[in-house]
Amino acid sequence: MKTIQILNSQITRYNPKHFFMKIAQFFPLLVLSLLFTACSDDDSVPEIINEEEVITTVNLTLTDNNDNVKILSFKDDDGNGPNAPVATADDLETNTTYTGSIVFLNELETPTENITAEVAEEDIDHQIFYVTSSSLNATVEYIDQDANGNPVGLDFTLTTGDVSSEGSLTVILRHEPNKDASGVSDGDPANAGGETDVEAVFTINIL
Repeated sequence: MKTIQILNSQITRYNPKHFFMKIAQFFPLLVLSLLFTACSDDDSVPEIINEEEVITTVNLTLTDNNDNVKILSFKDDDGNGPNAPVATADDLETNTTYTGSIVFLNELETPTENITAEVAEEDIDHQIFYVTSSSLNATVEYIDQDANGNPVGLDFTLTTGDVSSEGSLTVILRHEPNKDASGVSDGDPANAGGETDVEAVFTINIL
């Protein structure tokens, strides 16, 4: 009789119903533990940050139909430092069409980093604006386009009028502009949005 009582007691102690009830009690804790581990793994993945490019130099080359070359150069030797940039420009001739190209450099790097290649590679996300002051008798037109048929501005023409004038030419490299906005495809940055990577202002004399 004693032996039977002991066996019955042991059978009761290992009742499957009690076993699964205990598993059910701990199951929510197990799920929470797995979720916490997954979140911790996600948090450990480093965020990739695209650093803004530093542009210290902007060079424009203008070539007329007789292969005469004019140079416009903008230099900001300390990048975002306190020193003011220096801009120089050759005098232009009246009644002349120049074929233009532009180069962006970071001369703080060794060797010098050519930002122009990046602009060309990511042309959908960039546009260069050439804004002439009202006193300057000249117009600028795009002669290149991105994969969507929108202007980029790495290649352009600058045409001077038949009257001498003096004014400014402002060159703006804009990152992620809205190229479909009003006036943007014609070279007006007013509605372009985006971020300005560099802005260079040249004083131009047309003689």
